[in-house]
Amino acid sequence: MRLAYCIPALYSPGGMERVLTLKANYLAALPGYEVHIIITDGKGREPYFPLDPSVNVHQLDINFEEMYRYPLWKRYWLYRKKQYRFKELLDKCLKAIKPDITISMLRREINFVNCLTDGSIKVGEIHFSRTSYRGAPSSHLPSWINNWLGRCWMNQLIRELRKLSAFVVLTEEDKAAWTELDNVRVIPNPLSFIPSTKSVCESRQVIAAGRYVMQKGFDLLIEAWSKVVRVHPDWTLRIYGDGWLRPQFQQMVEKYGLSSHCILEHPVTDIEQKMLESSIFVFSSRYEGFGLALTEAMACGLPVVSYACPCGPKDIISHGEDGFLVEEQNVGELANRINFLIEHEDMRKLMGRKAAESSMRYSIDRIGLLWQELFETLKREKECIK
Repeated sequence: MRLAYCIPALYSPGGMERVLTLKANYLAALPGYEVHIIITDGKGREPYFPLDPSVNVHQLDINFEEMYRYPLWKRYWLYRKKQYRFKELLDKCLKAIKPDITISMLRREINFVNCLTDGSIKVGEIHFSRTSYRGAPSSHLPSWINNWLGRCWMNQLIRELRKLSAFVVLTEEDKAAWTELDNVRVIPNPLSFIPSTKSVCESRQVIAAGRYVMQKGFDLLIEAWSKVVRVHPDWTLRIYGDGWLRPQFQQMVEKYGLSSHCILEHPVTDIEQKMLESSIFVFSSRYEGFGLALTEAMACGLPVVSYACPCGPKDIISHGEDGFLVEEQNVGELANRINFLIEHEDMRKLMGRKAAESSMRYSIDRIGLLWQELFETLKREKECIK
C-alpha cells in the first residue's frame, strides 16, 4: 500500500502536523506500506515532530507563505499563479510516486485534487469541525459580501468533497453536520503519548492548555477561576500556551486579583509531565475540531471539566464518569464543577482512573487500525470495479 499525504508544511508545531507525523510513522512501520508526504512550503526547515526516516518527504517549493507580504490585489494574482503551478507539480509528483491512495488534508489542493490524472484513490481528511472550517472574512468587505463569498466557498467545497472516495471527519457530531454528503467516515485523532504512570490527583493544581486566542475560551476560564479561589484559595490554575491575547488574559488575571492563583505559562515540550503533576484538567473552548488536549489529559489520569462545545467533548467525555460536560460559556457552572472535583477527592481520583481507561480508545494502535481498514477497503473496492 503506497500512500501520499498533501499538507502545506511540517515545520509548524500545530495539531494537524503532529497528528499526520504520528500516523505516518505508524503506517510506515506496517509491512507492505510506503508513506510519502508532499509539502509546498518551509523549504530547508526540519519537521517539528520526529519523522521516521522511512517516510519520504517531497518539497514542491511553491512558497505560498510569501504571498502574505504583499497587498491584497497582488496576493490574489500570486495565489492564482502559484495554485496553477501547484496543480502542475503535484500531478507530476503523484505520477512519479504512483500512490494507491492520495490523502488531502483539505488545504489548497482540495480545489483540484479530484482532477489529477495519476489514477490514485482520493481521500480527504479534515482537522476542523464544519462550523470552524470556513474562509476567513475580509475586513475590507461588507458583511453581506463576506457572507455571500462564504456560501459560494462552501458550495464549491461540497462539490469537491462529493467526488472523494471517502471524506474523514473527527467526530460523530461533525459527521451529522455534513448533510449533503454520503461518503463521510469518522476516525478520531490518535493520542500523541500514553504515559507509563498516571496522576495521583493529589496536588492542588488545575491545568489547561492551548493557544491564547478567543476560541480557547481562557477569558471564561479565568472568570470561572476567580469564583473558585474564593472558596479554595490554596489551589492554583496553570494555563500553558501562547498567542496574541496573552496581554489581555494577563490583564484579566490582575483585574480579578489572581496573580498568585492563576499562572499564564509559556508552551512547554513536556506538557505530559505538567499534566501528571496536576489533579484536574479544564477545557474551556468555544469550539473545536476534536479536542486533542482532552484525550491527552485523560490519558494522564486527569478528570476533565469541559464546555459541551462543538465538536469533540461530547464524543470524548462520558458525563459524570470520566469528566463533566458544562453548558457552553456558562461560567458559573464551570466553576461549580471544578469546585466539586476539588472538594471530593475520592470522586476526583475515581474519575481520573476512568478517564485513563477511556482514553485508550484513542491509542495509535486502535486509530491506526481504523485507517488501515479504510485504505484497504477502498483499494479492494477499486479493484472490484476493474
